[in-house]
Amino acid sequence: MRTQVAIIGGGPSGLLLSQTLHRAGIDTVVLERRSKAHVLSRIRAGVLERGLVAQLEDAGLGARLQREGQPHDGTVLAHGEREIRIDFARHAAAHVTVYGQTEVTRDLYRAREAMDARLIFEVEDVVITGADGPSPEVSFQTAEGARTLACDYIAGCDGFHGVSRKTIPQTLRQDYEKVYPFGWLGVLSETPPVHDELIYATSALGFALCSMRNPTLSRYYIQCRLDDRPEAWSDDAFWDALRRRIPAAYAETLVTGPTIEKSIAPLRSFVTEPMQWGRLFLCGDAAHIVPPTGAKGLNTAASDVYYLSQALIGHYKDGDDAGLRGYSDRALARVWKAERFSWWMTRLLHRFPDQTAFDLKMQEAEVAFLSESEPAQAVLAENYVGLPY
Repeated sequence: MRTQVAIIGGGPSGLLLSQTLHRAGIDTVVLERRSKAHVLSRIRAGVLERGLVAQLEDAGLGARLQREGQPHDGTVLAHGEREIRIDFARHAAAHVTVYGQTEVTRDLYRAREAMDARLIFEVEDVVITGADGPSPEVSFQTAEGARTLACDYIAGCDGFHGVSRKTIPQTLRQDYEKVYPFGWLGVLSETPPVHDELIYATSALGFALCSMRNPTLSRYYIQCRLDDRPEAWSDDAFWDALRRRIPAAYAETLVTGPTIEKSIAPLRSFVTEPMQWGRLFLCGDAAHIVPPTGAKGLNTAASDVYYLSQALIGHYKDGDDAGLRGYSDRALARVWKAERFSWWMTRLLHRFPDQTAFDLKMQEAEVAFLSESEPAQAVLAENYVGLPY
């Protein structure tokens, strides 16, 4: 079995890379450890930067996104009862689009299948060999038996726990990590959102986020202990905790109901350098993780896909390998900016167990400065809608 680019991982970054390369006449095979149904069952973020929206449109996926996506021209930051609206349109001349990651993935699968893409699900025992030479291969097991995929290049889009990053020798890579001492308890409910824009709130009780998937499907989060369990939280207990962490005006109008999904996500910042080794290139969570506070996870993966797809197209169409040689440096330059923004938002909005009275005063002062400074709001808006590729 042979292809030009082997893509390990059938989530949104692997599928978007496959779709973009296919439209440029470059052959790919996508290998996914789970079933398609499992991939589509994952509940993930849904705030798309302007750059990702443009990529999806360029890949022929703009119709449903434009029809069902919700443009947001701003967001609300609340500290106790104090509210700051960050106006994206005024400060960055752009907006973000709320459109669930599951829907992005669904659109990508439909597009790939319409083009008879080679997607192989439920693969096991994936091994990458020869990535540091001219003839890399990916071997794996399926229900039909062992298979080997020969290729020119390998894109590792297989997440934090995948095989791709681990294939790069430890002596050649440096990992940077910060683990936060709390998680997010998130619920999905078939209720109207409490506000037409996202609300990021902090209080003496901790962080809360009011988000949505569409006008009838809401997504809410509260900061929780790392050792907490979703089943320890009744719906009533969650709604009560959320009300006490958001401004009173929103707490009074919050529509509650049965939750249809409840989970806890730990928070971490992680980056590995470099993001390439020979003919193996890392994309998305395989190379970096951000806390979800800044809505950068999927969006930063998309910027990796942009840089890698352009580099591969340059190689195959023009015989120009400069993009491939410089992929890691180019991707990491943007990754670290996204990491900084996500870390800053997390530090600004959460209560840390070791915070001193001084630390809390600094948090208050930073919020006050943000509320009074137009340039500070512009910096937040510029980062939130997405830095240019």
